[in-house]
Amino acid sequence: QVQLVESGGGSVQPGGSLKLTCVVSGIHDYYAIGWIRQAPGKEHEAVSCITTKVDWDFYSDAVKGRFTMSRDSAKNTAYLQMNNLIPEDTGVYFCAIIERPTATPLRYSLYTKWGRGTQVTVSS
Repeated sequence: QVQLVESGGGSVQPGGSLKLTCVVSGIHDYYAIGWIRQAPGKEHEAVSCITTKVDWDFYSDAVKGRFTMSRDSAKNTAYLQMNNLIPEDTGVYFCAIIERPTATPLRYSLYTKWGRGTQVTVSS
């Protein structure tokens, strides 16, 4: 059974930092792992992903330069370091995997296995 478990969310002031962690179990062979967020009243938005065979990372324009994604293949774990957080980063952050190769890894509809999410709130 495939499971993705996120942790590390919380409440921070603007300009603060958080590091999210996603532990994957039940599957080791997948194309990419990503972070997808959903702000209140808005659609899901894939903000970052990293491929597994070669560690190529991708970021949406909204987070580029502020967020950094990494992974530890031995632990089957992915991380999202979020710096200089702004109120617009508020939302539920989901970890998810893409099982098959794709040229558009930031399309959230391509992610087939999802975690339950962790809440991130940025507010003064």
